[in-house]
Amino acid sequence: MIGIVFVFSGFVKAVDPVGGAIKIGEYLASFGLDGLLSFTGLLSFNLSAIEFALGACMLLGVYRRYVSFLVLVFMAFMTPLTLYLALFDPVSDCGCFGDALVISNWETFFKNVVLSVAAVTVFIHNQRMFQCFTFRAYWFVALYAYLFGVGFAYYNYNHLPVIDFRPYKVGANIPQLMEIPEGAPQDEYKYTFVYEKDGVKKEFSLEDYPANDSSWTFVESKTELVKKGYQPPVAAFNLYDGEGEDVTEEIIGNPGPVLLLVAPKLEEADDRRMDEINGVYDYALEHTIPFYCVTGSSPEAIDAWSDNTGAEYPFRMADEVLLKTIIRSNPGLVLLKGGTILGKWHYNDIPSEEHVKEVMNRRLLESKVKNKEGGVLATNLSTFAVPLLLVWLYDWLRFRRKRKEKK
Repeated sequence: MIGIVFVFSGFVKAVDPVGGAIKIGEYLASFGLDGLLSFTGLLSFNLSAIEFALGACMLLGVYRRYVSFLVLVFMAFMTPLTLYLALFDPVSDCGCFGDALVISNWETFFKNVVLSVAAVTVFIHNQRMFQCFTFRAYWFVALYAYLFGVGFAYYNYNHLPVIDFRPYKVGANIPQLMEIPEGAPQDEYKYTFVYEKDGVKKEFSLEDYPANDSSWTFVESKTELVKKGYQPPVAAFNLYDGEGEDVTEEIIGNPGPVLLLVAPKLEEADDRRMDEINGVYDYALEHTIPFYCVTGSSPEAIDAWSDNTGAEYPFRMADEVLLKTIIRSNPGLVLLKGGTILGKWHYNDIPSEEHVKEVMNRRLLESKVKNKEGGVLATNLSTFAVPLLLVWLYDWLRFRRKRKEKK
């Protein structure tokens, strides 16, 4: 069980290394370690690769004693950490499974308690783990699993995640994601009112507070969330023009195609693909397709970007966190039509005019997206499994040959 959890955790982190870096940055900031923020990308790559490699080695019985010890040390560190997160809530969720499976801090802690018990058990009985390879192949399996994790994360970093676990995936309709179904449970609150009389303070509920008793003096009111109601996948999606006017409906309510160059921070945006981006902008102008650059940067940063790149397209403003959630690229290109996301591209994969036209003329259905992601998942799993299978076959044949020679 624990090996499967580690493989899954490492894999989904490697699918979205940018998201992992953002989460690690939240951790570092909450603990006052701002000086390490420049290493968040490196930490994200290595954390996903190490988790994946430990899980793979555990499942395959490679370096059983050392791997079971490392897993035990890992859980001995993570369990107290997640207890602290559950008690003081410095970050909203631990991010242990990326965006693939978001669980609360208390759920994460209890999950880690179970895994810690499993880690202790495996460490004590590590020699009972089934070995799929002989000792001579251990080094290859462990190194290959780690390098595969790094390489897979690097690919997703330089392109968009091969599987999009966030709400803004291709095929998603943004207005529908913001809808609250009729009859959905609402947030439930407990209201407490504090009144004072003769120097004594007393708490009252909404039903029995002394509204008509002038002998009581109101001090304060308290509001406590008792039960969380339904939360739509997209809680807020707001875009603004340079004057601060909300232009959201102008973009997601447009029945025709709209192209958005999304750049959460223009100060950090990569400008090496400006010829390709400007080519798409020229195509949009030629075919009267609205084209906007949406950013969370200041007007000064927008002016600097325009001066450096020669950008002539209009700008719209949005929350930086929202933009990072929409696309893991700075900048990245998004194609909308009627509020539905038809295409997303990393700045390393800016499409040609023909590709934009092709995507624009076909409405991608969610089922097609899921089939595509399933195919990508199968391809990556086979990429990892086939070399290991070949090494296992060679290792098994060599081991059998040596046994015959000894006889």
